[in-house]
Amino acid sequence: MSATSEPTNRYIEDEFDRDMNYIPDRITRDARDGWPVEAGRYRLVVARACPWANRAIIVRRLLGLEDALSMGVCGPTHDWRSWTFDLDPGGVDPVLDIPRLRDAFLARYPDYPRGITVPAIVDVPSGKVVTNDFPWITHDLAHEWVDHHRAGAPDLWPDDRREEIEEVSRSVFDDVNNGVYRCGFAGKASAYERAYDRLFARLDRLSQRLETQRYLVGDTITEADVRLFTTLVRFDAVYHNHFKCNRSKLTEMPVLWAYARDLFQTPGFGDTVDFDHIKRHYYEVHRDINPTGIVPKGPDLTNWASPHFREQLGGEPFGDGTAPDEVPAAEQVPLAHNPALPAVRAA
Repeated sequence: MSATSEPTNRYIEDEFDRDMNYIPDRITRDARDGWPVEAGRYRLVVARACPWANRAIIVRRLLGLEDALSMGVCGPTHDWRSWTFDLDPGGVDPVLDIPRLRDAFLARYPDYPRGITVPAIVDVPSGKVVTNDFPWITHDLAHEWVDHHRAGAPDLWPDDRREEIEEVSRSVFDDVNNGVYRCGFAGKASAYERAYDRLFARLDRLSQRLETQRYLVGDTITEADVRLFTTLVRFDAVYHNHFKCNRSKLTEMPVLWAYARDLFQTPGFGDTVDFDHIKRHYYEVHRDINPTGIVPKGPDLTNWASPHFREQLGGEPFGDGTAPDEVPAAEQVPLAHNPALPAVRAA
């Protein structure tokens, strides 16, 4: 998600067209791009408001990479220049010693021409951004950081399901993850209506797929589920109203609502969600859509802890693996920001 409220994105016939030109470098075991996997060397910078960053937070937690890859968390709002570390004492990231993520981008590219986006991985010794290519970040956490995975970490990309995961993930990204943005940032009613129809057609197909199987691909959680979850968990709080995705609320789509609650109540998913940050970001920052900056009080979010009964479909979330440990104290979402968490933790 860009710190500049999507100004670097293009419009084709008034249809929102996301700029996918990110820094392409990858951190790999063989260091082919010059960046070797090395515990303690890098810092993952995120904002809990952002669905793309939320994906990285979830994958890092599921794989148990907290000790190998530290995490800096930006606040939910920002100005046109950059995401900021306003949650930290003095407004400065305690590891990178910078007030703005922009500083890490400019340290590497003094004339960086694009939006400053999260998630991003920064090389701590040099203070330079390595990559902000969010699709590859989570892919490489799963495939390249395997030597640092926790015991019992799930396989989010099983080899025998890889092709299906990629196919499902593409449709989720094109029509759902990015589809809500095409609705919200459409330049004309005709573009909005096309995006709206495409979004709900895909949600209906996903609902049909999930009627008889617990997860999107196979009997365990894969990255495809992570990708869909980050949009579903924001749907009623933001996208239904703010982005005009208002045919149905998530709570009015029974299969998807139960599926989303199942994931939310699975360690590694709901405990990464900060509804306060999500709502504040979209409603306060997108002044072109919400000029007053007023953040709605609703909806009621305690229902995320209600029973889902999806276990009746079989499957095990972590397969032969185990659930991650408790969230480290320094990374816990304040309970006031996620009203369903106390009930989930109690269960």
